[in-house]
Amino acid sequence: MKNETPRAGIAIGDKVIDLKFLVEKGLIDVPVETVSSQFLNDFISLGKSVTSKVRTDVQEMLCDEHAALKALETSFINQAEVKMHLPVRIGDYTDFYSSKEHATNVGKMFRDPENALLPNWKHMPVAYHGRSSSIGISGKNIIRPWGQVKPKEADSPVFQPTSRLDFELETGFIIGKNSQQSQQINVDDAEEYIFGKVLLNDWSARDIQSWEYVPLGPFLGKNFATSISLWVVTMDALQPFKVKSSEQKPEVLPYLKVRDSYNFDINLTVSIQPENAEETLLCRSNYSYLYWTMNQQLTHHTVNGCNVNVGDLMGSGTISGATPDTYGSMLELSWGGSKPIALSGGLERTFLEDYDIVIMRGFAEKDYVRVGFGEVRNMVLPAN
Repeated sequence: MKNETPRAGIAIGDKVIDLKFLVEKGLIDVPVETVSSQFLNDFISLGKSVTSKVRTDVQEMLCDEHAALKALETSFINQAEVKMHLPVRIGDYTDFYSSKEHATNVGKMFRDPENALLPNWKHMPVAYHGRSSSIGISGKNIIRPWGQVKPKEADSPVFQPTSRLDFELETGFIIGKNSQQSQQINVDDAEEYIFGKVLLNDWSARDIQSWEYVPLGPFLGKNFATSISLWVVTMDALQPFKVKSSEQKPEVLPYLKVRDSYNFDINLTVSIQPENAEETLLCRSNYSYLYWTMNQQLTHHTVNGCNVNVGDLMGSGTISGATPDTYGSMLELSWGGSKPIALSGGLERTFLEDYDIVIMRGFAEKDYVRVGFGEVRNMVLPAN
């Protein structure tokens, strides 16, 4: 399959099913141009009634030993031989701040430990508008960014590469249906507008961020890079892994109140592999720890009439649990750099060093059914 143009595929184990091939053979009924692009936007725009049927049709062919697909071996490609691309054309990117444990930890470190959460936090899903141009995929190296930093002992800032480069363990959801400007997406209908999920690493330069973020929030400390996984896991595939969402107190305003409040049981891990060293597991977290759900995030995003478009990306915010081994950032794991993190081979880290590889992985599993998210793997390179 060398020198082929980009097209859509479905991951099955270590293989990829070529959807363009299936369409050309008459096995899948969608316009060929929707699966013959570098991006999934046109395919997603067909709507869930169509994209869900493609998924079930392929499943049925795989399960039927007499299906035509069994004889079409050329529709299967080894994943190792496939060049992956950014899965969607991302028009806009919003990053939420929806883990109570993460927000509490940050509040304890930088504000009042007795009042770690800001007054608005339990009333709405807080977020900021990010930068879509710097979103890349697993495998793309991350160059250490420059910016203004104000040392504690200094009266004025200095311009230098960040010395507090960090990861943020997140997931992202991809918008699967356009809304109109001035339209408010009802919280009970929100999942109709969500196509699927990816793993997401929202890289952070903590020293740059801490100097710039008051009063308008993250800017250069965040917009230099965001990394996502190679495959999009559809909402259809995640339905078996629904769990009850976190209890929300005080009671949310009516527009955020959900008839069926659910989350998803998705296991998440982060490891670091320094140059010429073994990989060390740093944390185990779970998507279900989030206080605010995807449906609430999307509804709040549009309650003022803001429209969303197919391919837009929404980050969950750092996903941390209640115990130190579940913290989803080095800021928390090293408690602001005060507690070095032990790595294999006697190494230590407080924040990321050059040539460190950060590896995020995720999967959902229940009753012998497992859905994998793959991984987001990126190496840190020295500043230019």
